Amino acid sequence: MKIPNTHCMPNPFKGYRIRPIMSLCLAALLASCAHYPDNAPLEHYDPTTGYRLETLPSEDNSGSLLLALSFSGGGTRAAALAYGTLERLARTEIVWEGHRKRLLDEVDIISAVSGGSYTAAYYALYRERLFEDFEAEFLKRNVQGDITRKFLAPANLIRSWSPRFGRSDLVAEYLDDNLFHDATFADLQRQGRPFVLINASDLSLGTRFEFSQDQFDLLCSNLALYPLSRAVTASSAVPVALTPLTLRNHAGSCDYQEPDWVQAALMHRTASARRYYKATELRSYLDAERRPYIHLLDGALSDNTGLRALLDRILSREDPLGLAQALDTQKLRKVVLIMVSAETRPDLSVDRIGSVPTPVQVVRNVKDTPINRYSFETIELFKAYFDGWAQRPLEHEKERQPIEFYLIEVTLEAIEDELDRDDFMAIPTSLSLPSEQVDALREMAGHLLDESPGFQRC
Repeated sequence: MKIPNTHCMPNPFKGYRIRPIMSLCLAALLASCAHYPDNAPLEHYDPTTGYRLETLPSEDNSGSLLLALSFSGGGTRAAALAYGTLERLARTEIVWEGHRKRLLDEVDIISAVSGGSYTAAYYALYRERLFEDFEAEFLKRNVQGDITRKFLAPANLIRSWSPRFGRSDLVAEYLDDNLFHDATFADLQRQGRPFVLINASDLSLGTRFEFSQDQFDLLCSNLALYPLSRAVTASSAVPVALTPLTLRNHAGSCDYQEPDWVQAALMHRTASARRYYKATELRSYLDAERRPYIHLLDGALSDNTGLRALLDRILSREDPLGLAQALDTQKLRKVVLIMVSAETRPDLSVDRIGSVPTPVQVVRNVKDTPINRYSFETIELFKAYFDGWAQRPLEHEKERQPIEFYLIEVTLEAIEDELDRDDFMAIPTSLSLPSEQVDALREMAGHLLDESPGFQRC
């Protein structure tokens, strides 16, 4: 019997062996190409340009009233509470210096973190459009579900294999496509006031990192070209669920000159420990050899209230009018801060069981408990400062009219009815809420603002 020559016969499985290899090669190629966008270098340091309060136009904003807002973290819950506050300010008219205007148009600064940064950034970019489409585009949309589906798309799973591309980069792409549409901080610059401070956390230092040109000057980086979507993503990049966002440190390439207070604080450590440690923190960014990259996470890790950005500006100058460095302090008559807080309560469910807590329960409590405690201390510290300024004359007032200070709280803990308060505090901090809960939060924000003693007085 003749034995067939197998070398001459076609192999029906040959192509099937090659296809998996080709697929793996293609996947490896896609993964190797995935890279987060680099932040652009700054050609030359110029403190008179860039996204700063001092450089923003303020044609419709009076110089005698300083109105600052702080928006806390807390997912869509925080975003809805911030939105409801802006709605109420838009409906509140005042007569100031003989002119009738909306209180919303007098807002100079918004400091926001995590969930609150979505509302702040959207308003800063689109202004009145916030009240037309933010509900449909974000508040009443299943953003969490959309992002999860984006994570699970095969092409994105492959891209995530890259060491230079993570889940937060996918979130930034989602926000760019659906909310901010390629907007950068140059677009915010053109819009003028309010000056919006989006706050993240430095992974290595555990300190607050703000998206302002003042902060980017330390890195010799041009914030004007930086995508707004990436700033908001960094501010809300919850650890483990999301990856850090990375900035390249170009320090030493733009002739940066540090502020005088930094050197003074370093020379006189005992005069003010807070100023000293803030100065050492800023100095660390100037060493690009030691810190060539800066990794950012959820702003709630360093300050979940949004107040630290305002407090740091005050303490660095040892002057309560440090917030108003861009204003004519000789004209300033009133300083108003509205603090919007969607704070959470400790999760006590683990205390109802006798078994060993699960890793998930441990991680959640270890993350949330320090944030809640630090938020409480930050709020109390700010209240103490504010009360002190309100009760004593300032150096600036020796030759001018006294300045009035008002602190207004929009906080869920201020809800009088215990059952209502418990219901609102139980609303989750995810990026997906039922429409009814969003509407309830909006309405409650306006109610809490109206009922605030500080709002009624000022």
